[in-house]
Amino acid sequence: QVQLVESGGGLVQAGGSLRLSCAASGRPIASYAMGWFRQAPGKEREHVAIITFNGRTRNADSVNDRFTISRDNAKNTVYLQMNGLKPEDTAVYYCAASESRTLSPWLLRLSNFNSWGQGTQVTVSS
Repeated sequence: QVQLVESGGGLVQAGGSLRLSCAASGRPIASYAMGWFRQAPGKEREHVAIITFNGRTRNADSVNDRFTISRDNAKNTVYLQMNGLKPEDTAVYYCAASESRTLSPWLLRLSNFNSWGQGTQVTVSS
């Protein structure tokens, strides 16, 4: 399995921006679908953004076009650019990898991801 380490979380005011990074090791991620998920206190973990191995992306409706997922296979790293942050975006954000080779990000579910990072806290103040 691939090992994942998230970074870039922190405290930001509403309307601000953060960029999360997910550094992978152990295996090259070029053939993996990658995703960002989040979990707020008392809530289930939910999908935020997914990128397939061939670069197609899908965002959750809750983040719409405020967030952008991208990947740099040469650096074995995945990013999540978060703009226009809202208090409801407060959560622990997790990076995950899936061995799925699907061409469509719409076919990927949380259960398809079997390698997870430890998470990074994002707190948005009002």
